[in-house]
Amino acid sequence: MNDLGVFFLAVLGGVAIAIQGQFMGLMTQIMGPRESILVTYAGGMAIAVLLVLSTQDNNLKAWPLVPWYALTAGAFGLIIVGTIGFVVPRLGLATGFGVIVATQFIFGVLIDQFGLFGADIRPIDLPKLVGLGLIVSGVALMGR
Repeated sequence: MNDLGVFFLAVLGGVAIAIQGQFMGLMTQIMGPRESILVTYAGGMAIAVLLVLSTQDNNLKAWPLVPWYALTAGAFGLIIVGTIGFVVPRLGLATGFGVIVATQFIFGVLIDQFGLFGADIRPIDLPKLVGLGLIVSGVALMGR
């Protein structure tokens, strides 16, 4: 896939995250946080199973080669989905996601800086620090 295709895929992911956040907020208000997480993950699991089973060349048998800590991704996904469902009705979609994404950027820079969890080391530099400052400032303005 070329760079333009990757860009549009990232845009699609951003749109999906925003829509999912709103839907999670609605489900959490109506059903509660645990129930909305269950419904979300059950739907995702059903689609994931269909996708894996629909291909002859899936590599699911390689799961024992994955580092143990990477296998906790599903638990982190539960935290993400649960947090979104709880935060969005209280802060609004834009502010809630602003805080979540700003935190994601901050921790992403730290993971890159120290090469945590097998990441390539990408040192923190002045442009990254300025970018983080602008992101945090933007979130502060959105939360007013």
